[in-house]
Amino acid sequence: MSKRKRFLITSIFLSLGFIGIQFLTNQNRFWTIGLLGILTIIMFAWSLWEGLGRDMTLLTLILPTIFTLGVGMFWFLLPISVFARIPVIIFYGIGIYVLALTTNIFSVSAIRTIALVRAARGVGFVITLVTSFLVFDTILSLRAPLILTVPLIVFVAFLLYFQGFWAVNLVKTFSVDLVVLSLISSIIVGEIATVLYFWPVTVVVGALFLTVAVYVLLGLGQAKVEGRLFPAILREHVIVGILVFFAMFFATHWGG
Repeated sequence: MSKRKRFLITSIFLSLGFIGIQFLTNQNRFWTIGLLGILTIIMFAWSLWEGLGRDMTLLTLILPTIFTLGVGMFWFLLPISVFARIPVIIFYGIGIYVLALTTNIFSVSAIRTIALVRAARGVGFVITLVTSFLVFDTILSLRAPLILTVPLIVFVAFLLYFQGFWAVNLVKTFSVDLVVLSLISSIIVGEIATVLYFWPVTVVVGALFLTVAVYVLLGLGQAKVEGRLFPAILREHVIVGILVFFAMFFATHWGG
């Protein structure tokens, strides 16, 4: 069976899983989303089998899994309406297929250089941002205590950064430098989340700001790993962060 057929089967199978969630109770839906996350790992391992090994290529399984969990958790926040949920299922199915193509390029590029790797990095970057927003929005919506919210955000951010930084050089051996860079970046996001916990912003605005933080730090980190951290790139990302900060500041209802 060709890889494209496996990618299509994976996309359809996991999308059907979301449709099946409709027929379960809320409590069972929660556990089913966790099961879908596990199935995502299994289906992607099957789809990418030839390019995976007992090395850093396993990082290709991180983004699809968190994407599934992110869409699944965001699912709870949607209105109970067919018109609201069908577009999400379509979006998820397309996203999974695109992720299958992207992660396949990553796993193959870890073995040999191919021309599409730069385009795959761009797609992976965008999907990482979308996934970040979905997960952060869900976590902030839980209104959990700070001691639970921040570590959870740091953990998710670390995984997203780790796979995002690895996608630049696609080395098969373990890299302490990538771990340190991912840890520092995720801690910074955690510190921002701590500030936002006491900031009177809406959940959506808070999730957007954390996503922008991921954009800035992921972009700068990838440039550093690639050896392209030029002043122009640094200035571009810092300006984006500052503009979003001021936008959030003025959008906040102080003393409301």
